[in-house]
Amino acid sequence: MDGSLNTGSGTGPWAKASEDCSESVYNMRLVWKSLDKMRCLRKRSTIPFLGFLITFLLFLNLYIEDGYVLEEDKRQLREMSVHPPSSERYVHTFRDLSNFSGTINVTYRYLAGTPLNRKKYLTIGLSSVKRKRGNYLLETIKSIFDQSSYEELKEIVVVVHLADFDLVWCENLVQEITRKFAHHIIAGRLLVIQAPEEYYPSLDGLKRNYNDPEDRVRFRSKQNVDYAFLLNFCTNLSHFYMMLEDDVRCSRNFLTALKKVITSREGSYWVMLEFSKLGYIGKLYHSRDLQRLAHFLLMFYQEMPCDWLLIHFRGLLAQKDVIRFKPSLFQHMGYYSSYKGAENKLKDDDFEEDSIDIPDNPPATLYTNINVFENYDTTKAYSTVDEYFWGKPPSTGDFFVIVFNKSTKISKIKISTGSDDRQNDILHHGALEVGEKLVGTKKGKQCSSYITLGEFKNGNIEVQDVDHKIAFDIECVRIVVTASQKEWLIIRSIGLWTTQPPSQ
Repeated sequence: MDGSLNTGSGTGPWAKASEDCSESVYNMRLVWKSLDKMRCLRKRSTIPFLGFLITFLLFLNLYIEDGYVLEEDKRQLREMSVHPPSSERYVHTFRDLSNFSGTINVTYRYLAGTPLNRKKYLTIGLSSVKRKRGNYLLETIKSIFDQSSYEELKEIVVVVHLADFDLVWCENLVQEITRKFAHHIIAGRLLVIQAPEEYYPSLDGLKRNYNDPEDRVRFRSKQNVDYAFLLNFCTNLSHFYMMLEDDVRCSRNFLTALKKVITSREGSYWVMLEFSKLGYIGKLYHSRDLQRLAHFLLMFYQEMPCDWLLIHFRGLLAQKDVIRFKPSLFQHMGYYSSYKGAENKLKDDDFEEDSIDIPDNPPATLYTNINVFENYDTTKAYSTVDEYFWGKPPSTGDFFVIVFNKSTKISKIKISTGSDDRQNDILHHGALEVGEKLVGTKKGKQCSSYITLGEFKNGNIEVQDVDHKIAFDIECVRIVVTASQKEWLIIRSIGLWTTQPPSQ
């Protein structure tokens, strides 16, 4: 497989970057030096470090001619440096700044494989370094491919960033990867890259936030830069990007489950969807946000660990709450951390490897005449996120209706009410109906004809083979209260499975 090992300059995987990239390297060094100077000025500051750092760096951008900052952006930045922005104004400015959309100038080494011209649906990014104990990268790559069907493999590309400066280790690992996954490399499903060491900032004399020891600060700071360079490389490879660690195993057909979730979120705003509750595992982004995230990690690489920075980034782009899905699609499998080989036996207890049965929940509009409590609105019952609808005591005839954006065939419906904490807040008496013949009303479109599928029992209902029982394509699903109750009502989850079209 030697023929698959390429570099940016075409002279072998371990050749230095060509002279034509020297100017970009020089420019990056200027930026890192500026960051170092800023760090010294900011030591022991009593101003909250994150807000001050952001304002200072944005002000510094006025004096760096990098070709990405427009005159209007400069005007806004000058105003910000004089008048510290409110959180809302800052979010708006951060989202719109054009210099956060510029590609970071790095000449990557291609150690195995080359990118295809066609955009894929999903890029899966892994960053890996040499561990003192254990190495799980090959198992992780194998799990990604083994747990994907042939059709799913057509829609993914896996990018591995070997971010260790030990070139002998990298070369040996590349040989193993190319030997075990040659057919995936040839098919363009697997790329192995490296960002040369000369592009990295100084990793000495970093700030010791949180009283971390120097070696840990160095490790996590470099890790932020590793991920930034990986994100920067992956920007244009696909429509979505999934961040994984290099010691993970995947659930079967995880891509199909991801696509279901993404489809169910159509029309809603999100920055990061989470499919695991651990670390950097299973974090999904739109590829259009990768350049800004890469810049963000570089700006604050020495401030805090990457998973903390990801939370700040999500908030700055106005997604306030965590959007995490169950069951988890990825599981941590390593026993030893990449930091000093320390034991790390964390497991995600929401992970399910087999029989992932995430509902399709087609795009829809939801209505209810039940009095909603606070922000426990209708959409939270229809989402696969761990949330729920909560309403005040319903009366006979009250309803909760789902109106699809387009008619669809439904194979299964499953609805659960109540919760572990409030087991009596169930629907004590209710019916499940499906409808057709949409008509316009003052409150929006609703169906004019319904058929009852069944009654709720102990607050739950599940109906199989709906498409065999109903002759028409369904336009509405409705929950109807058949008797008033004194208890409040929690609708914990609504799951709808659509009929899959026959394979061609």
